[in-house]
Amino acid sequence: MMKRVLSVIVTVVLSAALLTAGGSKDTAATTKKTDGGRIEITFWHIFGDAKRQGWIQGVVKSFNESQNTYTVVEENKGSYRDCIQAAILAAKQGTAPSLVHIAEAGSQLAYDTGIFTPVGEIGSFDTSDYIQPVLNYYTINGKVNSIPFNSSSPVLYINATMLEKAGLPADYVPATFSDMINACLKARKAGVPDANISVSLNGWFFEQWLSEQNACMFNNGNGRTSRATETLLTSPAAMKIAQFYAAMRDNKVYTYTGKFEDWSGSDAIFTGGKAMFHITSTADLVNITNAVGTLFELNVGLLPIADETDRNGTVIGGGSLWVCKNSDEKVLRGARDFALYLTNTKNMAEWHKLTGYYPVRKSSVDLLKKEGWFDSDARQLVAFNQLLNTKVNEASAGGLAGSVYDNRTIIEEALQKILNGTSPESAMTEAKKLSDAKLAEYNANVL
Repeated sequence: MMKRVLSVIVTVVLSAALLTAGGSKDTAATTKKTDGGRIEITFWHIFGDAKRQGWIQGVVKSFNESQNTYTVVEENKGSYRDCIQAAILAAKQGTAPSLVHIAEAGSQLAYDTGIFTPVGEIGSFDTSDYIQPVLNYYTINGKVNSIPFNSSSPVLYINATMLEKAGLPADYVPATFSDMINACLKARKAGVPDANISVSLNGWFFEQWLSEQNACMFNNGNGRTSRATETLLTSPAAMKIAQFYAAMRDNKVYTYTGKFEDWSGSDAIFTGGKAMFHITSTADLVNITNAVGTLFELNVGLLPIADETDRNGTVIGGGSLWVCKNSDEKVLRGARDFALYLTNTKNMAEWHKLTGYYPVRKSSVDLLKKEGWFDSDARQLVAFNQLLNTKVNEASAGGLAGSVYDNRTIIEEALQKILNGTSPESAMTEAKKLSDAKLAEYNANVL
């Protein structure tokens, strides 16, 4: 199966030349030892910025100094797609790393490659301290396959200064799609020219709004009860989201950079005072707060949802840590032990304060409360409450399929067509057809 999965990935992500390069090799990497006789644990991750990679390097140094069996070597491998691509090719060549940082969207893909060992199969793994909606995503076929690390979900960032200029209370938080649009129109009438809604054109948000309606992205229980074979992009829930984009278009309140998945560009629109509402990840709270500074009063609220909908909760985003297969049990345990050290109570509390990502552990939340972290900034509690109130079900578990990356791109293209005048029905019908084809192509190569 692994050879077929590799062919799919190489076809989709790499050049055709790489597809035919070399034969398949044993995926279990050999054990490497340092000059001091320690076992080397290689950790590949996606954080290349000074702040987050610097923090990881500090944790690596601390772990290496805390024991004398292992030496962890960390390396930034670019984007999530770059990281999993590099790991698959390395495994094919018999040089797989020990631990790989993989996005939630790559979970089915990682599972299907066969190059990883489920963390639940490496000694004992106590999951009781993990926040359940987070753990729910990484549970496949009843097994926890990876250790949650950087977890996030979207929230609403609000320019409260604009609200006041519009005659609305500074603490007003729109609950629904219509609430946001109507607030923008009210502000426009009050003479607030930049009363817009900014959100990057990203398929991830589409998945979040499906979950909030207790609706799935894929059939077969979102790919959780059995392998997904169909996308549900023309369901009533999906159409409500598409119609929201059409409504923003018609009312001329949507603003973005014109690029797909332009997180930083959309953030810049909001922090530059060109939008009243901004939807993006909880992981951006620290950066957005710092960028806004004293330009305007910043507030944070729950993710607005479709009208006439009961809130179900969001899907976890971010990434987790996957242990590569290895014939040496010591390497497997070393990779797992470092992953658990990286994500221990103290480190996850520090990670949250540094970045805004969820700390994923209940004990980390308790520590933050004890330290008075939430007392100093109540906005931090919004994301936690949204997460903790998320209902644990197939919708909030998130869509599990090997074609998630392709599906997101197709959804983004459909939404852009809607913004350019195409009807929601036409755009989503075409998106479903294209996404189903991608899913069928993937499944045909792994089954």
